[in-house]
Amino acid sequence: MTTDSRDFLVELGTEELPPKALRKLRDAFAAEIANGLARAGLPHGTVRPLAAPRRLAVIVEAVGVTQPDRTVSMDGPPVKAAFDAQGNPTPAALGFAKKNGVDIAELDRSGEKLRFVRQVKGEPAVALLPGIVQESLDKLPIAKRMRWGASRVEFVRPAQWLVMLFGKDVIDCTLLEQRAGNHSRGHRFHHPAAVAIHEPQQYIAALRKAHVMVDFDARREHVRDSVQALAASYGATPLMPDALLDEVTALVEWPVPLACTFEKRFLDVPQEALISTMQDNQKYFCLLDKHGKLMPVFITVANIDSKHPELIVAGNEKVVRPRLTDAEFFYKQDLKVPLAQRNERLKTVVFQARLGSTYAKAERVSHLAAGIARRIGGNRDEAAQAGLLSKADLATELVGEFPELQGIAGRYYATAEKLPGEVAAALDEQYMPRFAGDRLPLTKTGAAVALADKLDTLVGIFGINQPPTGDKDPFALRRATLGALRIVIEREFDLDFAELVAEAAQLLAEKLENRNVQQDVLDFVAGRYPAYFAEQGIAVDTVQAALAVGTSRPLDVARRVHAVQAFRALPEAAALAAANKRVGNILAKDGAAAAAAVDKALLVDDAEKALATRVMALAAELEPLFAKGDYDAALAKLAGLRAEVDTFFDKVMVNAEDAKVRANRLALLTQLRGLFLRTADIGLLQG
Repeated sequence: MTTDSRDFLVELGTEELPPKALRKLRDAFAAEIANGLARAGLPHGTVRPLAAPRRLAVIVEAVGVTQPDRTVSMDGPPVKAAFDAQGNPTPAALGFAKKNGVDIAELDRSGEKLRFVRQVKGEPAVALLPGIVQESLDKLPIAKRMRWGASRVEFVRPAQWLVMLFGKDVIDCTLLEQRAGNHSRGHRFHHPAAVAIHEPQQYIAALRKAHVMVDFDARREHVRDSVQALAASYGATPLMPDALLDEVTALVEWPVPLACTFEKRFLDVPQEALISTMQDNQKYFCLLDKHGKLMPVFITVANIDSKHPELIVAGNEKVVRPRLTDAEFFYKQDLKVPLAQRNERLKTVVFQARLGSTYAKAERVSHLAAGIARRIGGNRDEAAQAGLLSKADLATELVGEFPELQGIAGRYYATAEKLPGEVAAALDEQYMPRFAGDRLPLTKTGAAVALADKLDTLVGIFGINQPPTGDKDPFALRRATLGALRIVIEREFDLDFAELVAEAAQLLAEKLENRNVQQDVLDFVAGRYPAYFAEQGIAVDTVQAALAVGTSRPLDVARRVHAVQAFRALPEAAALAAANKRVGNILAKDGAAAAAAVDKALLVDDAEKALATRVMALAAELEPLFAKGDYDAALAKLAGLRAEVDTFFDKVMVNAEDAKVRANRLALLTQLRGLFLRTADIGLLQG
């Protein structure tokens, strides 16, 4: 790091920036400036991104005052083509010399090509920084840029001022039609006057005095801590999703949390609806009591430290009341019509043009769910009922207003109708897991409906030849498949997907265009295992080794994968994996010549006798372990074969001259490999 350096500050002031994009814009601006400095070869220290609703800023510590001198080398035409037989320069050589503004004699011809080498003196940083900043602004991830007034300049919002300081000096430039200076602006109401910035390291403190917390991360922490402290005074816990916290942080320069209330009667409405409207529409933080129930109190974060905060509170209470009243109205209206009756409307609602109505899907889900419930020890009748009602809440007013409440609303309405508890729960649990890491259905009825719904969609969409392609997955089949795998594996349901997919295909029979749909779906499911196990830190080759034995039971696959993972940690694993690979190659080439069974009379060498004895003994010993799926114990015992296997390959020639002996040895290797293949193909393990 050069000692001749200065801190650099750029601040672009604008009208209010899009709150949902502010953090991304801040990070991109800083990253692009860092990239520009790197391309220019300007040494620098820490790059600090800053942002508030009306500004993007970056402070870069210890930027070199001058770009380092550098050597520039340019290659020209081959030397053989640059001069004729008499040694005179050809037009190619003359053109290369002219391009570089030098005489032929100044070109280096010692290599295969003509080369021009020159020393370039580094430019001052103040001359390079405006271009770096402009290029960074041009590269910001802005979906739609705008123009303002008569200007042809485009940016995400109208630019209002520009600060660019290199040390204590203003960089003389104009960007986005704003002349650079050293005056920023404070809070729109608390400090509307200009704020003089004398050097970059003074910037944050100067703006804080002007009621602007310009550090996004520090402002976010302040919002979080102050909201939590205010909530604690009510004995409550605030709901603070990261996206909401980011958005609120992006809306305020000087955050001041205030507690507001609403009428207790609204608590009769499903709390998810109230939370949704307060969070999504009003950007409020909802409060939960110690039982996780919504309290009639919420927190708004004002952008002003008012002398009369009660007016801000009253205004927010006035604004939220109509929204809560709407939710209350929709809920009460919905309660007047039973879920079963709402299914009538779904007969005219299209699920997918070639797969029929949403009601038809619910009928298929009902049939599938009943069969799954029977297999996992659930209540078949309740699963069938839940499946038939699974989409009924899509026809309610509440879900029409709050689509994110599908399933949740159904649970409330089923509870109000006094339907069986597992039926009500299943209407919500059918969509679980909704995202990576989300909780799974707790009830067997819910698990049955969730699996049925996902499998019906998988088979249906593959059946009309519309599988996911590239990054296009409009029916979220990848997520649905991972969700189905999680339910089966983590709830330990021993289900055969081949059976379930066949049943789903039978229910869709007349609508299926893809006659290979069942295998296509099973192949797609198999392709999701690596992603599922990757989240557990399990390598792809471990999963492939388990899948190579061909099973359609996810729980069984998981047991095999974890057994192979444990086997890999054993000291014998690498040698046995290599031996299995070798055996596989031998049998692939000569396996057809193997005898039907090992003949003890044809065992000649002591090494093959020892291996045969151990293999035959283990075959009987391992059978009970394979029968109950205890693959961990089976592979642990098979690891004990290493000594005999190593000795066999050291001492025995498999390709013996005597055809019967050779066939007998191939039969022995077939039995050896067969024992391992009862769990996995460990020959696929890489190192």
